[in-house]
Amino acid sequence: MQEILDYLDRLVSNNDKIVVAVSGGPDSMFLLDMLLKVRKLKNFDIIVAHVNHNVRRESYDEAKMVEEYCKNNNMIFEYMIIDKYGTDNFHDYARTVRYKFFESLVSKYKAKYLLTAHHGDDLMETILMRIVRGSTVSGYTGFNRETNLGNYSIIRPLITMTKQEIEEYMNKKNLWYAVDMSNKKDVYTRNRYRKYILPMLKEENKNVHKKFLKFSNKIRSVSDFFNKYVDGRYNEIVTKDKLDLKLLLKEDKIVVESILSKYLYKYYKDNIYMITDKNMSTIYNCIMSNKSNVVIDIPGNFKFVKSYTNAYIIKNDEKESYKYEIKSRVHINGYGVIKRVDNSTKTDNYVTYLDSSKIKLPLYVRNRKIGDKMVIKNMDVAKRIKNIFIDAKVPIDKRDNYPIVVDSNDEIIWLPGLKKSKFDSKSSEKYDIILLCEL
Repeated sequence: MQEILDYLDRLVSNNDKIVVAVSGGPDSMFLLDMLLKVRKLKNFDIIVAHVNHNVRRESYDEAKMVEEYCKNNNMIFEYMIIDKYGTDNFHDYARTVRYKFFESLVSKYKAKYLLTAHHGDDLMETILMRIVRGSTVSGYTGFNRETNLGNYSIIRPLITMTKQEIEEYMNKKNLWYAVDMSNKKDVYTRNRYRKYILPMLKEENKNVHKKFLKFSNKIRSVSDFFNKYVDGRYNEIVTKDKLDLKLLLKEDKIVVESILSKYLYKYYKDNIYMITDKNMSTIYNCIMSNKSNVVIDIPGNFKFVKSYTNAYIIKNDEKESYKYEIKSRVHINGYGVIKRVDNSTKTDNYVTYLDSSKIKLPLYVRNRKIGDKMVIKNMDVAKRIKNIFIDAKVPIDKRDNYPIVVDSNDEIIWLPGLKKSKFDSKSSEKYDIILLCEL
């Protein structure tokens, strides 16, 4: 216990504001008891953050007990109830909601620290679960005692203690704490590790949690050194949210995987646990593929896209069909403007000159349909739009919504910026419509 008190004494200064995540269980109530002992020596504010997960009848009584404890000990009590859950995994969703609540309190009180009651057993469980499921090098460290997030730090003071030590102290001092019986149910993966695997490890070595902590710190040291190299290469390889595959594939596999992990974290943040070892293998195989264009689904409603010499992530939005009449100008989101003009001297593929007597008005711009074909100017046969896109190296995620100009018979008369059709007139020929594309 003294080690915890000494650590907290070194950590906290006078006038600090500290947010503490308190479930009411033995771990968080023990942490509060330690903080109160330190507060006898220093003047600082304790903000207790309690979340009612609303899945047990006892939760409301426990919230009242924690609130009463705060009143009796001159601590600020902040409380929230999770009214409804999303379709995601219960534990993952609850964790996301909890930490958003904690972060809001850190901001509200301008707190320096967010303290949680994670202990040595929690660290062991996390490391073992990630070894079994698969993770990144840094993921195998579990979690650190201190995590600096810039404007505040997450602190886990109890990482050197076991669950048994905490409960023995609480029982010996006859201090109140809540007992969540769901923590004993085998249906939850973490509970199975807690009930069956950790006891066996502790039989081999009662201080095995300290060995895991040492393992975590060693892996983190190696990871930190390695990450300095990865960070340097990342800044060269990733530009405008895209991976330069020419540069990336010059690196060793472990560097490639680490850069991919760092890139994925940008999109997933605290939900990075959604990316499993299998997902990483699939993404790696995607970029190593001989195919120029590959699209794969990844967790969290995202797609990972390989397009020629680049790779990137896009939101997995459903394709939305569109069709707009071209009266004066039409703006296509992400593709620019198509407009009618009175005159132009341009001759490239961003302009087309049309004879209204050879097409059926009005004109429209729409996105691609399956089987679309166009007779390219100076060619006698129709070519599939799909193949035109491939030849022009249009990124695969841009193809479905690429603007295609058609007449009222749905005859394709122009691919703006790519190809003119047989309907395009030469400057010496008759035309009375000029369409211009501005990207």
